[in-house]
Amino acid sequence: MEWLYSLFIEHSALQAVVVLSLIAAIGLGLGKIKICGISLGVAFVFFTGIIAGHFGLSIDHQMLNYAESFGLVIFVYALGLQVGPGFFSSFRKGGIKLNILATSVVLLGTIMAVISSIFFHISLPDAVGILCGATTNTPALGAAQQTLKQMGLETSTPALGCAVAYPLGVVGVILALMLMRKVLTKPQDLVIHNDDESNQTYIGAFEVCNPAIYNKSIKDIAHISYPKFVISRLWREGSVTIPTSEKIIKEGDRLLVVAADKDVQALTILFGKQENTDWNKEDIDWNTIDNQLVSQGIVITRPELNGKKLGSLRLRNTYGINISRVYRSGVQLLATPELRLQLGDRLTVVGEASAITNVEKLLGNAIKSLKEPNLIAVFIGIVLGLSLGAIPFFIPGMSAPIKLGLAGGPIIVGILIGTFGPRLHMVTYTTRSANLMLRALGLTLYLACLGLDAGAHFFETVFRAEGAMWVGIGAAMTLLPVIIIGFIAFKLMRLDFGTVSGMLCGSMANPMALTHANEIVSSDNPSVAYATVYPFCMFLRVIIAQLLLMFFLT
Repeated sequence: MEWLYSLFIEHSALQAVVVLSLIAAIGLGLGKIKICGISLGVAFVFFTGIIAGHFGLSIDHQMLNYAESFGLVIFVYALGLQVGPGFFSSFRKGGIKLNILATSVVLLGTIMAVISSIFFHISLPDAVGILCGATTNTPALGAAQQTLKQMGLETSTPALGCAVAYPLGVVGVILALMLMRKVLTKPQDLVIHNDDESNQTYIGAFEVCNPAIYNKSIKDIAHISYPKFVISRLWREGSVTIPTSEKIIKEGDRLLVVAADKDVQALTILFGKQENTDWNKEDIDWNTIDNQLVSQGIVITRPELNGKKLGSLRLRNTYGINISRVYRSGVQLLATPELRLQLGDRLTVVGEASAITNVEKLLGNAIKSLKEPNLIAVFIGIVLGLSLGAIPFFIPGMSAPIKLGLAGGPIIVGILIGTFGPRLHMVTYTTRSANLMLRALGLTLYLACLGLDAGAHFFETVFRAEGAMWVGIGAAMTLLPVIIIGFIAFKLMRLDFGTVSGMLCGSMANPMALTHANEIVSSDNPSVAYATVYPFCMFLRVIIAQLLLMFFLT
């Protein structure tokens, strides 16, 4: 039985891998169990680690520190890559209002953490840990721990506070949404008619009946019309063509147009008359619409096209084809000349079969190559992120400089690379499954180490008067900001319940609550609002966790 002892008890690199893998496997398995439709998911790895640590299981301290740090870096960097493309665009138009409301949720919880520390005599690291658990935000917890490590202070106390508040943090947002639905809403409030849905692309057929555009080129019409549109096909006298920007429009022409849904009425006025045929059904066989033209999806796989504007390729004039739509990460985009292409974009190309074959050679369409992970960009991004995290920043009024650390640096670089990488012709593409794998692996490793480290003192902390108080304070940090800001958004700002619920779930980084919101609202507004506020709120919580500790403890 000596081999069992060396495998599970005696400190070594092998023993560390075995213990962490065992904790991760058990935690992930138990995390799939649902109670009343709610499960803790990957967070159960944290609690499995706590139980293992409580019963005396341990690994070498240096191995623990390395695995915890590496897992955190992998997780936050992959998270930055994921949210990067939508980070800055989330501040446009209606997104500003939603992000202001979501930021209010974050700041209100932060203020409650500071007040709790002062009036209930809770140490600030403990209060920050409770806040991280109440908001189910493990990246912020990692940032807080790294900050304490830089300051030479004990790093396990935030983890204890997080573990105490986390379970109610998961269900608290759901309970708040149920309460708001019961008290504030009427049945018709859950059936949403939202203009935001009109930003989706729409395909419509129009007949040219407006004398104002007779004998004008498509380019001239585009200049006098504010809506952006793409003409996919033009029917005239029984023949179909792919129109170029120089094509002259004549009376009676039939046009197949791709535009934003909200612009359909304006385009009807522009062209004259819209046909009744529904061109947006998924089961349309585009290749049977006409005999001369073929419609085919082509995926961009050539790295040199990454970051280039669609118009710079001059595909329409060179090959006589048209790009009607672009699909990116499941989102359908309007194929305007200003659209910057990224690896993995799927272009719907319309034209003659021979022309499409030539375009396919230009764009790549080698889907197999996209399945190979671009690890160079990942490791370079990690190096840049850690370098940024190590730079000291001096803030007036603080005796010591602050550093973004292992959590702040990589997430910022991940966001920047995910946003601007394609414009700099950096190949940052990773498949969705690859990104999910990186995030899940990093987070699981981090939570296993975190729980193992905190487990030795967890139960003696919880089962005392302070532990019960921490649970109550954590519940308040979860419920009060959500209910207060939810009331303001729904009753005072007159936002629909679906958008409000999605905004609240995104501000609390709670995907399980989002699932509940999607079940009770007959719209995708909760998901849209969640995606709008999630990137900035995640970034904000990571930075605030560090600033709180640095400002008040230095």
